[in-house]
Amino acid sequence: MMSREQNDFITRVGADAPAGRLLRQYWQPVALIDEFEGERPVRAVRVMGQDFVVFRDEHGQYGMLDRDCPHRGADLSFGRLEDGGLRCPFHGWLFDRNGTCLQTPAEPAGSKLCSRIKQKAYPVVERSGMLFAFIGEGEPPAFPAFDCFVAPNQYTFAFKGLLECNWLQALEVGIDPAHASFLHRFFEDEDTSESYGKQFRGASADSAMPITQVLREFECPVINLASTDYGMRLTALRDLGEGQQHVRVTNVVFPQAFIIPMSAEMTIAQWHVPIDDTSCYWYAIFTSFTEPVNKQQMRDQRLALYELPDYRPRQNKANQYGFNPYEQLTKTYTGMGNDINVHDQWAVESQGPIQDRTREHLGTTDKGIIAYRKLLVEAIEANERGEKALMMVDAGKASTLTGPPSIDGVSVGNMEHDAYWRGADAKRRADSEWASRG
Repeated sequence: MMSREQNDFITRVGADAPAGRLLRQYWQPVALIDEFEGERPVRAVRVMGQDFVVFRDEHGQYGMLDRDCPHRGADLSFGRLEDGGLRCPFHGWLFDRNGTCLQTPAEPAGSKLCSRIKQKAYPVVERSGMLFAFIGEGEPPAFPAFDCFVAPNQYTFAFKGLLECNWLQALEVGIDPAHASFLHRFFEDEDTSESYGKQFRGASADSAMPITQVLREFECPVINLASTDYGMRLTALRDLGEGQQHVRVTNVVFPQAFIIPMSAEMTIAQWHVPIDDTSCYWYAIFTSFTEPVNKQQMRDQRLALYELPDYRPRQNKANQYGFNPYEQLTKTYTGMGNDINVHDQWAVESQGPIQDRTREHLGTTDKGIIAYRKLLVEAIEANERGEKALMMVDAGKASTLTGPPSIDGVSVGNMEHDAYWRGADAKRRADSEWASRG
C-alpha cells in the first residue's frame, strides 16, 4: 500500500504538481490528424488541465496556442481561419501559428499595440497520423526511432479514445500481463482468419491455436521483467505442454506509453495522455509489418464503439458498459461484449476517478506495476532536482532506440524464450517490406 500523499505524488498532473511538471517535459499526443479533415481544421484541446487551441493554417502548417485570447480572454477555439492565422471573433485580433500578433484591426491607425502582443505557442510535430506537442520548458527530447515512427504512412493507423479516470490507472492496465486471462476471456473461439483489427482474437505467431484458447486454458503466466534504455520489457510465459511455450513480449516506454502485440503482423504503441487529474485519452498507433493497413476497416471498426467529435465510448458507465448477465454466463468473462477496449475501460474507470492506492494489495503478477511506479517516482524526483530523467534523450541517443520487439507467439522444442522472441522479431523484420531496410 501507499499513503495518500504518495498516491497524489504520482497521479496529479497540474502545472504545480511534481508528476505534472515531469510529464510536461515529454512530447504528448494532442490530436489525430483525422480531426483536421473538413472545412474548419481547428480543435479545442485540454492537456494536463491546460487549455489550448490547435489548428492547421492556410499553408497546411499546424500550430498550438493558449486558448484564451490575450486581449480579453475569449476562446480562440471559436476563431476564424483567415489571413494567414487564427482570428479571434471578439475584436478581430489575428495570430499566426507561432503566436505572433498579425493584426489588431479595431485599434487606431498607427497603433503599435500589435507589435507588443505575443500569444504563447507550443512546438507541434506530426508523426504517423498523430499531432504531438511539447508544453514543457527548454528543449524537447528527440523522437526515438521506434517502428511506429519510422514505418511508412500506409503501414500505420492512428486512433484514440476517452477514459473517465486518471491517466496512471489507464496506463497500468497495460503493465499487467495476467489480467488478459480473466478480463479478456472468451468462452468460444472465433475463426482466426476473421480477426483483422481485433486484439486477442487471432492466432499467436508460429501456431494455429487461437489466443483466446491460450488465455482461457493457461491463466497463470510466469512474468519476467527486464530494464531497458526506454523503460522496461515484460515477458509473459505460459507452458502449453509437449515442449510448447506461449511467449508474449510487451514494453513500457517511459513515461506513459506501452508497445504491445496486436497480432502476429501488427503492434500497438499506446500513450495515456491526461486531460486533467480525472480523465485522459488513450492514443494508439497500429503498425503493420506485412501488408499496408486497411485504414478504412480499422476506422469503421472503432467508430462503431466511439462517437465523434470527442471519441467518447458508446458503452460507458451510463449504460453499464453494455453488461449482459446472460452473455457473462455463456460468452465472455465480463458480459460486456467482444471488444477488449470496453473491458479495459470498465476495469480502470471502476477504480474511481483516481484510484485509491492506499487500499490496494499487490501480488506477484503486479511486479511490472511495482517496477514502473519506482521508475516514475525516481524520474519525478530527478526532474524536481533539475536533472534529466529517463527518455529525455538527444538525437544521437534517440536514433539508437529502435523497435522495440513486441511478440506474441508459441515456441516449440523447449526453445529458450529469449531466443524464441529474438528470432521471431528478426524473421518478421526480414520478411517486412519496410522493416528490413534498416
